[in-house]
Amino acid sequence: MTRRFFLSIFSALLLCVSASCGSLSKSQSSQVSSEPDYSLKQNWAALPGEKDNADIVPIDSWHDEQLTSAADVFFIHPTTYTGKPHHHQLNADVSDITLNLATDKSTIRYQASIFNGAGKIYAPRYRQAHLETFYMHDSPEAKAAIDLAYEDVKSSFEYYLEHYNQGRPFIIASHSQGSFHAMRLIDEFIDGTPLQDKMIVAYMPGWPIRNDQFTSLKPCLYPDDTGCFCTWRTFKEGYIPQVLHYPDQNIAVTNPVTWSCDQPECSKDVQIGGVLRNFHKLMPNLVFAQVHEDLLWVNKPVFPGSFLFTRKNYHIADYNLFYGDVRKNAQDRVRVYLSRH
Repeated sequence: MTRRFFLSIFSALLLCVSASCGSLSKSQSSQVSSEPDYSLKQNWAALPGEKDNADIVPIDSWHDEQLTSAADVFFIHPTTYTGKPHHHQLNADVSDITLNLATDKSTIRYQASIFNGAGKIYAPRYRQAHLETFYMHDSPEAKAAIDLAYEDVKSSFEYYLEHYNQGRPFIIASHSQGSFHAMRLIDEFIDGTPLQDKMIVAYMPGWPIRNDQFTSLKPCLYPDDTGCFCTWRTFKEGYIPQVLHYPDQNIAVTNPVTWSCDQPECSKDVQIGGVLRNFHKLMPNLVFAQVHEDLLWVNKPVFPGSFLFTRKNYHIADYNLFYGDVRKNAQDRVRVYLSRH
């Protein structure tokens, strides 16, 4: 499957969750801010030892164990640059205080924090491509913006390896645009290299990834597998999206409750639970999970005001719906990896 294929479907994959979502025309400028200096702490949305939104936990019985963890987590956040483009830029400015605050209070809090019981979290700020670039089909400007975003992710990972990692095992975690960049990062730095032995697991939901996407790295088949990847895209049960359904494209799908290829579906009773708008309330037995061809189907979650929720593409909740399940699985895989190494 070509890179162009992934870029073409990404436009439909992402959801504009901001009421002020802007529109970019081809005539608009593709100005970019300067390259981030990753030796500066402000260019990281999360760093161990620094107070940030990746440190918090939704319930008192859980703990942020970053300071004592023997593993790392490199987290690549999804698109949060969705409003009116700043000075018509196709790439975000990592010094944009308002955007950084929105990133920290959303994806860093609700997604990156999942992993604070499994490892030390490193989440770079990067000049992410604006949401609208993924609607600009075959546009050289859009391609350049997405490539620029990846170059920042690559640069931050190189800095992490040289200055922070110190030979420790690590998890790659990402979502949506972040998962697209994670795929490229794994292909360039990890797949089939000595670094693959250090990668505990990769969680890359929100992007269609083929079973044979990589040469050496394969999908995880069981809950205690390591050196593999997990991925899923969440939709309401029975819903088959017109432009996101690829049953003949060999897309990998992980059930993020059972984590087992032998158990492609499960009831709500076995689910640990998810976190929705109220971060400090874990909702147990929130959804069942069923792998259907290249999709993950779940029931419509019930929560205060859910009768108003009519969306059938649950992309923005790929992690949230399974917050407790991903958290436990990440901890389990770290323990298994350390016991084997």
